[in-house]
Amino acid sequence: MGCGMIKKGLAGVGLGALALGLLFGPSAVSYVKTAFYKVRSTAKDAVPIQFEIERARQEIAALKPAIDDNIEALARAEVDVTHLEAEIAETSANLDREAKKMLALNESLKSGRVRLTSSSGASYTAEEIKADLGRRLDQYRRSKQILKDKEETLKVRQQSVAAARKALGEMNAQKRALETQIEGIEARLKQIEATQTSNDFTFDDSALSRVKQTVSELDKKVEVLARIAEQEGRYAEKELPVPDDLSRDVSKEIDTELSAPHHSADKSL
Repeated sequence: MGCGMIKKGLAGVGLGALALGLLFGPSAVSYVKTAFYKVRSTAKDAVPIQFEIERARQEIAALKPAIDDNIEALARAEVDVTHLEAEIAETSANLDREAKKMLALNESLKSGRVRLTSSSGASYTAEEIKADLGRRLDQYRRSKQILKDKEETLKVRQQSVAAARKALGEMNAQKRALETQIEGIEARLKQIEATQTSNDFTFDDSALSRVKQTVSELDKKVEVLARIAEQEGRYAEKELPVPDDLSRDVSKEIDTELSAPHHSADKSL
């Protein structure tokens, strides 16, 4: 049953890929990538800023164990350097003492005093002294090489300790700088939130704006009606009114006008 579901899922993915290929052709991969990044970016933008601040604080706090581990490692390295310095000093002192002994024995051989007697009463011949000097010289050379190697090791460890101290100091400084930066971001966010809260108490003048718009539209309509009436009055065909003149003798004027010579001529015709 599980295999069947897996097969169906793979088949669905295959069909989806085929559909994308048919729709977008070679650009299908680019479309899928763009959609993926877009979705991821949108999801990230939807995360509240305060949540991101807390997440950043936790990440900064998580640096402390690493810093503590580095402090312990630095302390161990410093102790190793101190012990190595003591070993080098002791080895160097032993080499100095051995060198003095070999010089004294060699002087005895050179001076001809080849028969020496130890504190226990044993005596040594020249050949025995030469053999002993040879062993001492070989051991001295080996110890000198060991001292040289230790000094090189000490030099490297001292450089590592100095670099670790510097890195640890920088890490602490950056941690404090990040904490200060987070505090500044949070303070700025609180200021923005306070500003937004104060903006909530501003009066909503949208209703007043709508009334002003309505009155303005009414004023325009009235102005249009007035202009229409003016134009209609200007272009309408109307007879001019005849003024009444009561001082005129209209009947006399008609007799005179009608009794003129041309009217008489007309009558004779």
